[in-house]
Amino acid sequence: MSLFVYFTAAAVCLYLLVYYHAFRGGRCSSSVKLEGKTVIVTGSNTGIGKSTALELAKRGARVVLACRSRERAEAAAFDIRRESGNNQVVFMELDLSSLKSVRRFAETFLRTEPRLDILINNAGVIGPGRTEDGFGMVFGVNHLGHFLLTNLLLERLKQCSPSRVVTVSALLHRLGNINFPLLDSRKDLVSGESTWCSFQAYCNSKLCNVLFTRELANRLEGSGVTCYTLHPGVIHTEMGRNMSWWLQLFLTPISKLLFLDPEGGAQTTLHCALQEGIEPLSGRYFSSCALQQVGAKGRDDALAKKLWEVSERLTGLSEQVES
Repeated sequence: MSLFVYFTAAAVCLYLLVYYHAFRGGRCSSSVKLEGKTVIVTGSNTGIGKSTALELAKRGARVVLACRSRERAEAAAFDIRRESGNNQVVFMELDLSSLKSVRRFAETFLRTEPRLDILINNAGVIGPGRTEDGFGMVFGVNHLGHFLLTNLLLERLKQCSPSRVVTVSALLHRLGNINFPLLDSRKDLVSGESTWCSFQAYCNSKLCNVLFTRELANRLEGSGVTCYTLHPGVIHTEMGRNMSWWLQLFLTPISKLLFLDPEGGAQTTLHCALQEGIEPLSGRYFSSCALQQVGAKGRDDALAKKLWEVSERLTGLSEQVES
């Protein structure tokens, strides 16, 4: 046998070893049905959001695809209805980079939909730019938009309890930091828009997701609403479409070869949304469909409380409470 064949076989074995032991996640084992339940999934026109919405539709839920692009979301809704056999899959416009859009979505939803049983904060971006309100794009979309959305829908979730809020974070939250003076001065948690800053902004936003879920659980104790955050695994999705072209060119082949597909990446989200008996673990962090420990900063209750208060101010929620 030639040396080339040996090297090829070794490479295949190494790939399988890495894939099955490092990248391949657990599987959601819940058999819960969702007839009569309503679910919102943000960013559900593609990737793990679409896979999550499809599985929930297969279980009988009314699924609201909360997305920015009408064209892509309506195409996704058509696909999901056809594959699931469930016609209760609808699009509702939501642009998380606009606080006005978040408020408009919440108003429309509360006016037209009598139930909300599960809210899945799935949408995420990585890359430079600013939101409509002047915040760093990654911070604004991944944290602030979802923070406002969840708060605006909390009363409906309480009315339909037991209900759940599931927020997709990432293992990279361990590399995140919260710099409040920088946030005050730049309306962002990073100082620039370089590729490195975009990466750091993503890590920071994922730490925000963890801290938000922790404080939310504290505030919802005894309400019948539980909340969870998670690392979905290392996924090949379109989330990096805002990155520079050369970085996409480098990462795309690697991610297609090694990373989970969207269906595999949806499993921990589904576990947090559906698994019975995890209610006492509200506020906690999951990966591979199992409870995991978060980084030290993600366990800081004082930091979580301060982030909540600052987020209330930045989104205008504190003014509503006072009035």
